[in-house]
Amino acid sequence: MSEVPSPRLRISDQDRESALTALGEHMTVGRIDIDEFGDRSARITAAKTRGELAEIFLDLPEPHPRYDAPAGEPEKPVSPWAGISPTQRVMGALLPILFIATIALIITTGITWWFILVPIGISAVGEGIWGKGWENSHKKLGKQRRRELDG
Repeated sequence: MSEVPSPRLRISDQDRESALTALGEHMTVGRIDIDEFGDRSARITAAKTRGELAEIFLDLPEPHPRYDAPAGEPEKPVSPWAGISPTQRVMGALLPILFIATIALIITTGITWWFILVPIGISAVGEGIWGKGWENSHKKLGKQRRRELDG
């Protein structure tokens, strides 16, 4: 095994994960059995320095744990409004208000109930106002949120 850099240097959780991954690969190819994997993984979990980790891998060929391996760049969260145009957002917010205002006008002023067709008509021609695909945007948003929760 190659010389471990700074054997007295304390290890991080990321170093322990790297060691457990390497140990799992050794078990997968049959170099160690499940009992030995359990013993060594317990030692990895209890290890505090690079030297202690290196002792666990003395009798094993590569792979060995990688120290201070750079973590992958964290993913930027996707906006829940991605793919929804500003016009769509504005109309989505105004349409319920328009329905409430229309109902309030009908009740307070005695305007004929046919006046309710105004917000209904606006929502019926929503594709022309909101843009292509407006009828499925809530479904896409729901699927995206489920994917984010599932991980």
